[in-house]
Amino acid sequence: MKEKLDELYTLIAETNDLARAEAVLGWDQQAYMPAGGAAARAQQLATLSRLAHEKFTTERVGQLIDELTKATRDLPYDDDTVSTLRVLKRDYVKAVRLPSAFVAELAVASGLATTAWAQARAANDWQAFEPHLARMLELKQRQTEYMGYTARRYDALLDDYEPDMTTAQVTAIFDAVRHELVPLTQALSARADRVDDAAIYRAYDVERQWTLAHKALRAIGYDFARGRMDHVPHPFCTTFSNHDVRVTNRALPDFFNSCLFGALHEGGHALYEQGSPDRFERTALAGGTSLSVHESQSRLWENLVGRSRAFWQYFFPEFKKTFRKNAADLDAEKMYRAVNKVQPSLIRVEADEVTYSLHVMLRFEAENLLLENKLKVSELPAWWDEAMSSYLGITPPDVAQGALQDVHWSMGLYGYFPTYSLGTILSAQLFDHARAQLGDLDEQFARGEFTPLREWLTANIYQHGRKYTLNEIALRVTGEPLQTRSYISYLKKKYSELYGL
Repeated sequence: MKEKLDELYTLIAETNDLARAEAVLGWDQQAYMPAGGAAARAQQLATLSRLAHEKFTTERVGQLIDELTKATRDLPYDDDTVSTLRVLKRDYVKAVRLPSAFVAELAVASGLATTAWAQARAANDWQAFEPHLARMLELKQRQTEYMGYTARRYDALLDDYEPDMTTAQVTAIFDAVRHELVPLTQALSARADRVDDAAIYRAYDVERQWTLAHKALRAIGYDFARGRMDHVPHPFCTTFSNHDVRVTNRALPDFFNSCLFGALHEGGHALYEQGSPDRFERTALAGGTSLSVHESQSRLWENLVGRSRAFWQYFFPEFKKTFRKNAADLDAEKMYRAVNKVQPSLIRVEADEVTYSLHVMLRFEAENLLLENKLKVSELPAWWDEAMSSYLGITPPDVAQGALQDVHWSMGLYGYFPTYSLGTILSAQLFDHARAQLGDLDEQFARGEFTPLREWLTANIYQHGRKYTLNEIALRVTGEPLQTRSYISYLKKKYSELYGL
C-alpha cells in the first residue's frame, strides 16, 4: 500500500506542478504580459494544460485510486488519505471524460479570448470580442456533451465549481433570495436620502489608495512575505503554493470603494490559500474546497468585516492619515455610512451588499440561455441592457460597463458566477457562528484585532483544504447545510438600522 500511495502521490504532485506553472503564466498574462505575446502565451498555456491532463488521466492513476480506496475503506472519512482518494476520484471521473486535444484547444481559445477581452473592454468594442466569446461558448457546449448531464447543460459546468450542486437547486435558492432582496431594495431606495455617499466619489490619488489597500491587507493578516498585490483590469487571487499566494487589484481615481474592498475581497481568498496546511501541498487537498466556500471567505472579509461600523472605527485614522484633505469633513461614522450606501449600480464588483446578488442572478440567467442556444452571442449586449433595467432599474451607457465588464467568460468560467452569491449567503451563516463562539467581534474589530476571527476560520475551514463539500463544511461548522436565513437577517438588520426602516 505504501509503495502504491507513494507512486500516486508522486504523479499527483507532478500534475499539480504543471497546473501551478500554468497559473503563473495566467497571472502574468493579465498583470504584465505585453499584448503582442497573446498568441505565444496561449500555446504555452495549452501545452501545460494538455500535459497536466494527460498525466492525470492515465489508466494507472485510475487503477491506483481504485485499489487504494478499497485498501483504506476501513479508515475514518476524515482521514487525510481517505479524503485525498475521495477528492481524486471525483476529479478523475470528470477529467477522463475530456479528451486531451480538447483540453489544449480550450486553453488556446481561452488564452486568446482573455487578451482580446482586455483590449475590447478598454476600447468599449463588443465586435472585437464577440467572435472569441462565440468560440468559447461553442467549446463549453462541447464540454457539457463530454461530461454528460441529466437535466440541464449547466449542471455539467456548475459541478466544476460547486460539486453536487444542480441548476435547479441554485434556481430555488436564488428565487428565495430574490423574493427578499427586491422589496428590501425598493424600501431602501425610497429612503435614499438617508445615507450620503458623496465622500467615496471624491478624487482619490491612485498610489495613495494602493498604499491604504496594503495596510488593510496587513491588518487582516495577509502575509506579504508569501504574496504580493499587482494592478490588473479585473481583480483576482491566484495560488502557486500556500507560500506564494498573490492578489491583484485596481484603483479608480474617482471611486474609493473599488481598491479598498477589492483588496479585502481578494485578501479573503488569499487568507484561505495561505491557511492551507503544508502537508497538503502538491496533493489533491491543497487550497479551497469549492468556489462557494472560497467566496464565503472573500465576501466575509470584504463585507462582514470591511463594511462593518467597527472596522471603520479602527481604520478611519489610517484613512485620514492617507487622505487628509478628503477626510477633513469626515469621521468614522460618515465613512461607514458612505461605503454602505445601497444604490443600484452598473458594475458587479462595485455593487453594494443588498443589490450584489441581483448582478449574479443576471449572469446565471444569461449563461443558461447561452448554453441552451436561447440567446445568441450577438444578442447578448442588448439582452444585458434589458436585464439590467429589469433587475436593477438602470441601463448601461456602453458595453464596457455592460456585457464586457467581467473576464470570466473569456476564460471559459461558465458555472462560476452562482458561487459568488452562494458564498455570500454562506459567509453570513459562518459569521453568525464565529460571533457566537468568539464573543464581541465588534469590540475586537474596533481595536484592530482580526487575529481571533482569522484563527477561528483557520481551525474551522482553512485547515481542511479540499476535504469537504460546501454542505459538509456548513454542517461541521454550523450544524446545518447552507441556509439563507442568516444572510437575509443580516441584511435586514444592518440596513434597517442604517436607513431607519
